[in-house]
Amino acid sequence: MKQLDPRDVVLACDARAALGEGPLWDDRRKQLVFVDITGQRVHVFDPATGGHRWFAVSVPVGAIGLTAGVDWIAAGGGGFLRIDPETGGETPLIEVEGPDRRTRMNDGAVDPAGRFWAGSLSLDSVAGQGTLYRFDPDRSVHPMIAPVTTSNGPAWSPDGRLMYYVDTRTRIVDVLDFDVATGTCGNRRPFVAFPDGPGRPDGVIVDADGGVWVGLWMGFAVHRYRADGQLDMVVPIPTACATKCAFGGDDLADLYVTTARAPVEAAALVEQPEAGGLFRARPGMRGLQSQRFAG
Repeated sequence: MKQLDPRDVVLACDARAALGEGPLWDDRRKQLVFVDITGQRVHVFDPATGGHRWFAVSVPVGAIGLTAGVDWIAAGGGGFLRIDPETGGETPLIEVEGPDRRTRMNDGAVDPAGRFWAGSLSLDSVAGQGTLYRFDPDRSVHPMIAPVTTSNGPAWSPDGRLMYYVDTRTRIVDVLDFDVATGTCGNRRPFVAFPDGPGRPDGVIVDADGGVWVGLWMGFAVHRYRADGQLDMVVPIPTACATKCAFGGDDLADLYVTTARAPVEAAALVEQPEAGGLFRARPGMRGLQSQRFAG
């Protein structure tokens, strides 16, 4: 098992996000997009110039996906919407979590066939109130996994035959068999468990070699696991809450990591002033190009 030198992990963008999440490499714009869920902002970082901009959104956005067009698909509030990357304009699509429910949408990703998956969580940390949904290009919505408590992921193996999924409160990264043609998953079983010690699994992605990257909430690190579940690499993060990763850059070899600021106590922020920032490292692996929503 290799541990990356902490000096090789640099602050790319001092976003100071309350709850930074959902990093995504937009290959057409050559920019890294991420969200501040509770701050209700979408951030755009240009690594070529170091430029950083953000715009406010009307609902807490938990995840953004690329589309076949020029806009983004997003999971936010109680449902799905589209966002204009230039103006921040929003087009609501469908609500899946009723207004009487104390829930919101969280993490998500586009699958190999161009469907957008995203799940929900309880605003009051009540167990079992969340659902993982599949949003198809024809705008139909399909509940796929329920009940869950804090939905994170999913992510798919390079051949599309496996889907990785995290319900953070269980402290387990699960793996399921996946059928790309039908968009169905099954045979859910544990992939990696975090029973003891600091850190709970948060966002999950897969690299070009099939390695599984997991952000550790309150764990000061990102872990990479081989496809057989063995810990392969630890990337130390100088702030407590590493939420999710994304590979970016022209060679998809820059690893970006979002973090959260709000959960860090005031006294600890003295030692973690970069909490809520976007970090970058080059761990020696390459990522997969993000899929595009086919709608």
